[in-house]
Amino acid sequence: MLRFYPAVIDKSDDSDFGISFPDFPGCVTADPDLQTALHQAAEALSLHVDGMLEDGEAIPLPSTPDFEGDDKWVMIPLVIGTSSPMSPVLSAGHKTGIHRV
Repeated sequence: MLRFYPAVIDKSDDSDFGISFPDFPGCVTADPDLQTALHQAAEALSLHVDGMLEDGEAIPLPSTPDFEGDDKWVMIPLVIGTSSPMSPVLSAGHKTGIHRV
C-alpha cells in the first residue's frame, strides 16, 4: 500500500534544511543540502515506522498538510506491504514489507 506522508521543510539563513513529519512526532532530520535532507527524511520515516511496528503501535494514516501558513511542504512516499516482517529496505539485499520509493 502506497502512502504519502506530509513533511515540513524548515530553513533559515543560519541553519541546515530541517525536515519533520507532523504525523510522527520526533521523526526529524537535517542536512545542509536539500536533496540529502530529503533522502534522509525518507530513511528516517522508514526507520520510525519500523520502530512503531516493532512496538506494536498502529501506523497513522497521512494527514492533510496545512497550507495556510508559511511552511514549505513535501510529500514523502512510503510503501507499506503485507509481508512479515514489516521493516524498511535499507539495502538492495534486505527484502521486507516496507519500501522507500
